[in-house]
Amino acid sequence: MAVTHLTMEQTLERLTTALERLDSRLEFLTPAPPEPIDWDRYRAFRWRRLGPRGHLQPVRHPHQLRLANLYRIDRQKAAMDLNVRQFLAGRPYNNVLLWGARGTGKSSLVKALLNEYAEQGLRLIEVDKQDLLDLPEIVEPLFERPERFMLYCDDLSFEANEPSYKALKAMLDGSISAAPDNVLLCATSNRRHLLPEYQKENQEARIVEGELHHGEAVEEKISLSERFGLWLSFHPFSQDDYLTIVVCWLEQLGWAEGLDEATRQQALQWALQRGSRSGRVAWQFARDWVGRYGL
Repeated sequence: MAVTHLTMEQTLERLTTALERLDSRLEFLTPAPPEPIDWDRYRAFRWRRLGPRGHLQPVRHPHQLRLANLYRIDRQKAAMDLNVRQFLAGRPYNNVLLWGARGTGKSSLVKALLNEYAEQGLRLIEVDKQDLLDLPEIVEPLFERPERFMLYCDDLSFEANEPSYKALKAMLDGSISAAPDNVLLCATSNRRHLLPEYQKENQEARIVEGELHHGEAVEEKISLSERFGLWLSFHPFSQDDYLTIVVCWLEQLGWAEGLDEATRQQALQWALQRGSRSGRVAWQFARDWVGRYGL
């Protein structure tokens, strides 16, 4: 087997070529740095990881829901709207936990409030649960901004000892660093205490001088949700509420026939098949009904 002897010049030339190829591949794999944020053009953002660091990604086509499109949650709308107006006015306000039955308007209410008050400087930043550890990094650039920011965590729930659970507790109340006055934390969840609750934990409760004292496990779970100053509960709709919402969405979608007996029965059957009467189910039925007859 012949052995090829390379000169120093040839060796350097080959090494340079290999490094150039490696550099071009790394350049292809490394994402470009994010563009500067245009706070005036965009009203909603998502926190996204970019290698070892994260960045705010603009939402170019946010939902166009309005408060007038949300039905049968008037109490929750009024309380949330008042809290947001306090926030926008620079008055004291509370972080918000919206909890309860699925499909009853929790996340829709947050989106609608953004559209209602975006012209007054309200902005929305959506943060996934796994990114809650980045909360200090997310809020740090917001301190000096004139806008008002809702930090939004949708469908939030934790298992025991998740690190993001501790990060959220610290952000709400407990960190040595103060949270910005122009940030309102808003979370939606199907769980009131954001953590699973077990029968054995409630059995640890005891009566002391006539007062109920929860066990340590329950106290730990309550300690997170109670750091939200405003709790808003969302419950399953009654049949009449569900049908009222169906009528509203049918009208929105241009159905001129109203809720005749055939449409009513189909709407109830639709909800029965899904095991839920909610605004989401009513919206889905209206889309199906109007869409099919539109053909």
